[in-house]
Order: sequence, then C-alpha cells, then structure tokens
Amino acid sequence: MKVATFGAGCFWCIEACFKDLNGVLDVYPGYAGGQIENPTYEQVCSGNTGHAEVARVEYDENLLSYEQLLEVFWFVHDPTQLNRQGNDIGTQYRSVIFYHDEFQKLESEKYKNRLTEGHVWDNPIVTEISPISNFYRAEAYHHNYFELNPQNMYCQAVVRPKVEKFRKVFSNKLK
Repeated sequence: MKVATFGAGCFWCIEACFKDLNGVLDVYPGYAGGQIENPTYEQVCSGNTGHAEVARVEYDENLLSYEQLLEVFWFVHDPTQLNRQGNDIGTQYRSVIFYHDEFQKLESEKYKNRLTEGHVWDNPIVTEISPISNFYRAEAYHHNYFELNPQNMYCQAVVRPKVEKFRKVFSNKLK
C-alpha cells in the first residue's frame, strides 16, 4: 500500500472522485500543512491555521500508479486559481500536492512542468508542491460526504457535476 495526499479545493469533491478509482483502497478527507495540531473544520475554515483541505489516498501501486493519481488530481480542479476553487475562497482551498517521498516530489514536479510547457491552461499553474509535514483526519461527518448527502445543495451544484464529468472521462479506470 502507498499513500498520496492532495489538496484541490473542497475535500468532498476530490474524495468522491479518488474513491471511485480502481486500485484505491481508501480515501480520507483531512487537513494538512498547517501550524496547529488536530484542527477542527471550523478552525480550518477560518483560514488562520495554514491547513489545506486534502484527500489522503491509500492505493495499491500494482493497480494504480502515482502518475495516474496525478492525472486525476490535475483533472478534477483548476490549478490556476490561487487559494480558491470557484466560490470556495481561502488558503484552505489551495491547490497543493503534499509529497511523501522523493519519488512523489520528482513525479509531481515533472507532471507540473509538462502541463506548464504544454500551455494546458491559459493562466499559470499555482499548485504548491510541498513535503507532507502533518495530516489530521477530518471529522467523521465529512467522510463519504457526497455519497451520504447527495441532496445537499453544495453537492448538487458543485460536487455532482465534477464527479459526473470525472466518471465519464475516467470510466475505464473505475472500480
């Protein structure tokens, strides 16, 4: 089992996408990169803790490569938006890859450089690539949020369209 940690806006969106991939064993929404221990959702949402909302992905590298996870990461959000994703604004929604080892760092930088050189987006990529320094699981009610709360207005307006687009594009890689 390997572990990867990604921040791409609201963790409800990225958790729902990553957990559908063949080879993913589990996904945990949480907080990483901040200055206080065991922050609450409310503290992180204040924007004062330095944490990003993230998804920690546990995966079987025999079934799913880190590069394939990066492909999904870059697809499911806009990496050109600084400290935001759409209407979600604040440093907790920043685009960030928290690498766990030198391999992940190099692969992340290589992928980012390839996208930059290919001018995939009109605006510059602002994704941060940083070593993982801490990770705290989000409160239990955040786990499987989209699956358990499909009628929630945020899920209807933001999460569902993103997940449906993801499932269409990555249909050959789903469980």
